[in-house]
Amino acid sequence: MHKVIRPIYLDNIATTVLDPEVIAAMMPYFTDHYGNAASQSHSFGWEAMQAVDYARQTISESINAPHSRDMIFTSGATESINLAMIGLQGRSNKKHVITSMIEHKSVLDCCARLEANGIEVTYLPPDSDGVISPALVSSALKAETYLVSIMAANNEIGTIQKIEQIGRICNDHDIVFHTDATQALGKIELDMQRMNIGLASFSAHKIYGPKGVGALYLNSGNKNITLTPLVLGGGHERGMRSGTLNVPGIVGFGRAVEIAVKNMTVESQRLTYLKSLLREHMLENLSDIRINGHMTDCLPGLLNVSFNDVDADSLLLELADIALSSGSACTSAQRAPSHVLKAIGATNGQSQGSVRFGVGRFNSQDEIRYVCRRVVEAVKKLRSMTPR
Repeated sequence: MHKVIRPIYLDNIATTVLDPEVIAAMMPYFTDHYGNAASQSHSFGWEAMQAVDYARQTISESINAPHSRDMIFTSGATESINLAMIGLQGRSNKKHVITSMIEHKSVLDCCARLEANGIEVTYLPPDSDGVISPALVSSALKAETYLVSIMAANNEIGTIQKIEQIGRICNDHDIVFHTDATQALGKIELDMQRMNIGLASFSAHKIYGPKGVGALYLNSGNKNITLTPLVLGGGHERGMRSGTLNVPGIVGFGRAVEIAVKNMTVESQRLTYLKSLLREHMLENLSDIRINGHMTDCLPGLLNVSFNDVDADSLLLELADIALSSGSACTSAQRAPSHVLKAIGATNGQSQGSVRFGVGRFNSQDEIRYVCRRVVEAVKKLRSMTPR
């Protein structure tokens, strides 16, 4: 049989491969330690709950949460965002929410649901680098504002937001601050207490953990946060999210966070270097390209590039030996121009010609140098076929 040569994987923003150390941590909870964490009458259940508690403590400490009990496990960041935004609305007597135009679709769709329920939503525009100005947040506040939701780092262009300043503004005005920290966890520093974050959403599969498990940080010390649960049943997770806990997934989530936090500085430096190789090679060898997002305040492994006069889908077909994305994995089935790129001033042509490169833990320098060469070749080929 012929060995199948798989593409070089550069879509680590959409999802990541399971780290072998994460798999090793999870395996016993598929086999020997298979108890239900809610079964507290025998050792099988105790083992499972002990493992869940350890993961909860690990993740809580990694973000300096005041209490491990404030970490609510969910099926992923999308559920966590829904629980935070829809669940909080159910208990608020105020009617105004602030978010940004470049949030993940799960946040924007929650905002659309809130608007349908009579809540006013203000969508703040970013600057050309994708930064949401804290001053703009401050100026948008009203007496009726009860929630501000601004993502920590953008999933399409990688821009890191000024979360600490925004959190301080919200704290000064006694407003709940939620952040979609899905792309930030384990990649940049997050401190729930110093940043005055009341609610934060996470997912394991962005940091070499398993799919299907995430968490919502809920600051139980904030008197303005009382959530109405979306899933009812057995009262699991302090009544916030009923359902049998995904013990192997939670164990894997905890181990993934442990590894990411331990190696964050070194891994960030390595990914930043590999990304710079890619960016500088394209800038030196291709004309008419646009780097989308902030050049320095950006996730270390994310590079979004618009190639003028090139259709991204055609480019991806030409680069079949490299796994890339032409946008967010959650919206890639839709061919409308990216709402994020549109918000930062990209033209429709630049949006349709944009490709997201997601460099990850297991990418080598040789792979990146190969990608550099192949991208330049492919862009030049496609441009030569396009009449000008």
